[in-house]
Parts: sequence; C-alpha cells; structure tokens
Amino acid sequence: MPADAAVSAADPTMPRPRRALLGDAASLLLRAAAPERRHMLQAIGWLLLAAGLEALGPLAGKYLIDQYLVPRQGRWVEIGALLLGALVAGWVASLLRYGQMVRLAGVAMRAVRRVREQVYGHVLRLPMTFFDRAITGQLVSRVTNDTEAVKTLYVQVLFVVLDSLIVLAGATVAMLWLDWRLMLIVATTAPAVAVIVTLYQRLSGPAVARTRELRSELNAQMAESIAGMPVLQASNATERFRQRFATLNEAHYGSRQVELKANAWLLRPVLDLLNVAILAVLIWVFGLRGQGGALGAVEVGILYAFVNYMSRVVEPLIQITMQFAQLQQALVGAARVHALLKEAEAPRPAGPGRVTEGDIRIEDLDFAYQPGHPVLQGLHLNMAPGSFHGIVGHTGSGKTTLLSLLLRFYPAPAGAIRIDGTPVEAIAEDHFRDSIGLVPQDPFLLAASARENIAMGRDLDDEAIVEAARAARVHDFIAALERGYDTPLGEGGARLSVGQKQLLAIARALAGRPRILFLDEATSHIDSETEQAVQRALAGLRGRVTIVAIAHRLSTVRDADRIVVLNHGRIAERGTHDELMNLQDGLYQRLYLLQQFQDDGESPQGDLQDA
Repeated sequence: MPADAAVSAADPTMPRPRRALLGDAASLLLRAAAPERRHMLQAIGWLLLAAGLEALGPLAGKYLIDQYLVPRQGRWVEIGALLLGALVAGWVASLLRYGQMVRLAGVAMRAVRRVREQVYGHVLRLPMTFFDRAITGQLVSRVTNDTEAVKTLYVQVLFVVLDSLIVLAGATVAMLWLDWRLMLIVATTAPAVAVIVTLYQRLSGPAVARTRELRSELNAQMAESIAGMPVLQASNATERFRQRFATLNEAHYGSRQVELKANAWLLRPVLDLLNVAILAVLIWVFGLRGQGGALGAVEVGILYAFVNYMSRVVEPLIQITMQFAQLQQALVGAARVHALLKEAEAPRPAGPGRVTEGDIRIEDLDFAYQPGHPVLQGLHLNMAPGSFHGIVGHTGSGKTTLLSLLLRFYPAPAGAIRIDGTPVEAIAEDHFRDSIGLVPQDPFLLAASARENIAMGRDLDDEAIVEAARAARVHDFIAALERGYDTPLGEGGARLSVGQKQLLAIARALAGRPRILFLDEATSHIDSETEQAVQRALAGLRGRVTIVAIAHRLSTVRDADRIVVLNHGRIAERGTHDELMNLQDGLYQRLYLLQQFQDDGESPQGDLQDA
C-alpha cells in the first residue's frame, strides 16, 4: 500500500494516566461481563456470605475465652456446641468460597474467550488504512496475550480485591463494636498502605507499560524474522538480527528488573514490617491499660479477637497490594485491547444495489491519501460486461490505488465509481464481496489442503471446486498429488511453486463465480510458461466475467480488449495493444519495447531509458 496512506495513532503501550487505564479496564470488563451478570451476582453473594461467616470466628473465640475459659467454667456441652458451630461456619464458608472461585473462574475464562473472539472479529473488519500502519507481531500479541488481561482483571479485581475489601469491612465493623479505641490503632494501617501503594505505582507503572511495549516488539521481530528467514540467511543478516533481538531483549530484561525491585522493596517486606509494628503498638497499649487497673477479665477475649481481626485487616491489605504488580500489567493489557477495539471499523454499506452484469463506469475520479497530494486525477473509464481491461503504467502511476478503490478498500468520492449503474458505495457489503474475485500479487494460502484453499470457508461442493480448478488450469496438478484435493500444502503453500500458488489463487477467486475478476500484478513473479497458463485461464473467462488486470508484465494484457496507460495519476493512453503500439513515441510503446529488450538480454537505447 502507498506510504502516504499511513496514519499515525497514539501508542496505547506508552505510560498513561492511571485514570485513563482504569477507564479502559472498566469499559473492557463491562463489555466482557454483559452476558454474565447472573453468575457474577451469585459469585459476589457467595463471597459476602463466606466473609460474614468467617468474621464470626474471632467473636466466637472471644465469647469462649471470656465466658468459659477465664472464669474456669467447665460447661463442656455448651463449649462443644460453640466449637461445633464455629467449625460448621468455617466449613460452610469454605464451601461457599470454593463455589465462588469456580463460578468466577468460569466467568473469567468465558470472558477471555468472548473478548478474544470480539477482538479477532473486529480486526477482520478494520479498514485497509489500519493495516498500512499495523505491525503483525503486535496485533498477534494483542489478540492472544493482552486479552488474558481480562482474566487477570476478573480474578484479581473481583476476587482478591473485592474479597479483601469485604473481609476488611467486616473486621473493621467487628473491631469497632468490640473497642473503638483499639480499632483506631489498627486503622492507621490504611493510610500507611495507601502511601506505599502510591509510591509503588509511581515506580512500577512506567516499567510495566514499557515491558508490555517491548514484549510486543519482541513478538513483532520474531514474526518478521520467521517470515523473512530465506532473505535473512541469503543476505547473511542473521547475526545482525540476532544482535537487534538481543538489544530488545536486554531492554525488556532491564524494564522487568525495575518492576521486580519495586515489588521486592514495597510489597510484602514493607507490609509485613507494618503488620509487626501495629501489633507491637496494640499489645503495648493493651498492657498500659492493664497496668492502670482498667483491665478486666473480659478484655482477654477482646485482645484475642483483635489479634485475629488485625490479621484479617492487614492480610487483605497485603493481598491487595501484592496484586498491584499483576493488576498494573492487566490494566496496560486491557488498555491495549480497548484501544484496538476503539479503532473505527470499515463501513459496511447495506444499500439495495446489486452486481448483475459487471459493467464498471468511472467518472471524474479524483483521489488523494493526504490533502494536497493527489494520486488519481480526472479518471474516466467504461468497462463493458465481460470485457478484459488491462491497467498498466510505471511505478507510482496510481494502478494499485485505482484497484484499491474498485475493491472498496478505500472510499472513493460518492458516485465516482458505478457498477451496473449503481454507485459502488450503495451496494451491500456481502453481496459486493460475493460478486467480485481478487487474485493478489503475492497469493495468500492457508496451511491446509488444496480443497480448503479453494473453498476458503465457503459452502462449496466438490463440483464447484473442481470446476474452478479446471478453469484456472490447475486441476491436473492437484489431481496428481498423493491425496488429490485433500493434500496438505504446507504453511503458505510451501509445497507449491510460485506459479502453482498463483493458479490456485485464481481458482479460489473463480470458485465464488464472480461477475468481476481483479488481478493485481498476478504474473509479476511467475515464469513465461506459467504466464501462458494464466493467459489461457483468462481467455476462457472472456465474455463471462469482467476482468480488470493490473499488470507490470505487459505481455499479460496484450490480448485485452482495452489497455489503459496511467501516468502520474492520469490516463495517458488507452486502446488495444496494436493501437497503442502504433502511437508514435507513445508511453505504452516505450514500456513494451523496454520489456522486450530486457527479456532478450539487450540494453535499450535512446529515449527508452525515460520509460
């Protein structure tokens, strides 16, 4: 695609304000949780019941100590009933937690599946302008790795954080009921933890975002290196790419080190120290009250309850803080997924127009990727149904742009392109795609069988597949394979030659029985013999399918009904091969003779160099 089509976009992997990350994460959670409201409410309800039952344990212990143990009253039936009640409550709480965890894990896994499918489907519907600037490895990382952030958000936010907050609230209420003065001592933990968390976020937040960004770059380089391995090895570039990968990997390692150091210093060690300090203060204050004569027997049970509740206050705070490392990564991943989902999809027209004959008319077509830099100017073309039109011209003349507009990869000015009298933008998307076929310059093949590559997911019977293969002159080759049409072709059609891939791509395009067939430099990488096979396949379609061929090798379109020569975005010449060759000093004549000289191994002379 033309470089001018590239569009810059904000990088969602760069450090962003916490409020923005939280907003993106909340939007993604709401999107994923929409069908799971009932399960979510059940899980939260079970969590509340479990936390409430667990909060009864220290109260039961206080009652046991104050009423039975300290007064030395051996009413063993009542003591046994109290212990049994505490045991049953704990057992029921464990069952509720088990059910809540299983239910929430199921919600998380289904959410990841749902979001991943949404992201992949969204990527398939994005306009071509997005892929002009997209990097394959980073896209793959977002669809596969970053969608796991949804599971982390569910498990960490809705389980650990919510569970900890509920336990914290229950313990605080119980301590307030028992002794509000001692509760104030324990409550000093909260602001101290808030300071620690704030400091941690400032230190680790940029490192986490940078780690995600570098991981995407590592994935991107790995994907590019594997795809271009023949070129890397042939050009002896493997060591240079290894060093470049090592540099990225070292930067990723350094970013992870910053994150890990922040975790090591500010999470568990500092919080454990805080827990010990608060416990020491609590015991010291309790001792002072005893020395003053205000301590009664009942306060022994209160001390026991407070020590227990203190662990239920500090431990949830520790758990919440411990999750910030993963939560920070999840927020960044969610932001990346959310940014991708916010990319505007390609418009999908739903007009009443239909492609019936394949008549194409272009009237006064102007187009520019960027204002002030026109690519096509004042184009007028009529292509009759069943005709064969060749579009030729030098590099940068606008051939590929014209094809992209005909394919609706980019929006053309309203009414500038009409098919069967209907503006192309008024033809329903599904019908339009079913009515056209495309043979690209570099054929895309699935790592699947010949049958699957021709069918391409369409509900085609064997007769339609074989008919398309015969029309593309590839049936004999496929039938000669060890398993015929069911023979696996390898990744990217590794078992096929370039020419065989191209013929298979033609068969795929014809299998849909299109009214219009577009060829984008379909013969630029094949030998003369395969080119003749392509020409015979096109000749068999004459009169039945409108053919528009963008051609670099002019011999491909020599027999076209009309050849259009583009020059700097304008139509310079048009006519049949013979008519254009008879034009004195014509552009097509110079291009054709230049290719003839090159094919014969001779050096062109004179003004042929200007072609």
